[in-house]
Amino acid sequence: MKSIRNILTLLALISFLIPSLAISNERVKKEIDKTKKLRIYILDIKEEIAPPVWRNMQRAFKEANTIQADLIILHMNTYGGMVETADSMRTTVLNSSIPVWVYIDNNAASAGALISISCDSIYMRSGANMGAATVVDQTGKPMPDKYQSYMRSMMRSTAEVKGRDPKIAEAMVDPRISVEGLIDSTMVLTFTPKEAMTWGYCQGTAENIPELLAKVGIDNYTIIKQEITPINKFINFLINPLVSGVLIMVIVAGIYFELQTPGIGFPSFAAIAAAVLYFAPLYLEGLAANWEILLFFIGLVLLLLEIFVIPGFGVAGISGIGLIITSMVLSLVENTGLTFSSSALSKLTESLMIVVTSAFISFALSLYLSRKLFTSNRFASHLALKTVMDKAEGFTITDNKITAHIGSYGIATTDLRPAGKIKINEEIFDAMSDGGFIQKGTQIVVIDYRNGQLVIRAKE
Repeated sequence: MKSIRNILTLLALISFLIPSLAISNERVKKEIDKTKKLRIYILDIKEEIAPPVWRNMQRAFKEANTIQADLIILHMNTYGGMVETADSMRTTVLNSSIPVWVYIDNNAASAGALISISCDSIYMRSGANMGAATVVDQTGKPMPDKYQSYMRSMMRSTAEVKGRDPKIAEAMVDPRISVEGLIDSTMVLTFTPKEAMTWGYCQGTAENIPELLAKVGIDNYTIIKQEITPINKFINFLINPLVSGVLIMVIVAGIYFELQTPGIGFPSFAAIAAAVLYFAPLYLEGLAANWEILLFFIGLVLLLLEIFVIPGFGVAGISGIGLIITSMVLSLVENTGLTFSSSALSKLTESLMIVVTSAFISFALSLYLSRKLFTSNRFASHLALKTVMDKAEGFTITDNKITAHIGSYGIATTDLRPAGKIKINEEIFDAMSDGGFIQKGTQIVVIDYRNGQLVIRAKE
């Protein structure tokens, strides 16, 4: 009996401690003391949910903590955007020690709905809407179910932690989910303010933030709004995925065109400038680490060595291309070494697609432009010599003294890839290999004279 009593006592103690432990592990937020003058930080989210908005939120929450704000209000009007960015933003809201409210000024669709339900309180303007969080592609077509499943899970877990009905949150993503009295199983859920209030997804309505604060009994406060400097606007512009893609295209095109022309010219400067604009904002934001930028330059050096020094195209060239692509991809993703967070893994796939697609498009356009620039463009065509000096009219560049060397033997004084220099009877001539690489010091034989150069092959 005593042992049974001890076991029951232990179980009772455990049952008492478990809730206490759960409470102690919950994030503790500041209490809003309405008797004092409150510092209220307002962050505008009035554009597509993308990396620039995520960057603004990071800065805003850091500043709000620095000034010891009592409340953060997200002033939202967005049709949605990137799921990966929205996931990072809702995680920031959930982890905030400062209470976070959202004021929906017209729209909180898709990714905006996910961020909204992560907030402690939701307020809406009359006529506003919240929901329609189905994951779609660029054309608006719903993505496969594995993407919808991930979004449903995020919506459900976010609603659960905030004490809201998780099934309703899922219904914003999946048209198969029905909620009796609210929506059938043929439509994706989008809330009006009245519906949201009825079902616990909105605490009230107001026509503006001052009216909202008055309705909740806050009348002594100071508003602090995030100020975005021109430099921050420029950085936000550069980290936009579309702009990153364009910069990658310029880098690839610059390298390609520079390899087609002797010396260092405009393509080199364009590629260098694009690389600086690509990596600099990512480095300043802590995304691109020193070693990731170093990978880019190592890859570039390997590629140049493969083209100008090492014959053929092999390990060095492939490794160089791989390192360049890897550095660009990893620079877009938040990681510690090669350790990625769960949200960064999905971002990794997206970054890979941006880099590979941009590089492919740039290479294809570079090939096209290099062939068409001087023939299709009316301005550039004036730079090309069109006059034909026909051999039948007496024009020739043949030098009988040089053609006399056809059949002669000599030695390659440089590597020929395929062009280079040879020596015949102590005289140096420009020459071109008839095919393949000829190493410096190889015995050669002259077989032809073509386009002002001797044509040679290795002596058998």
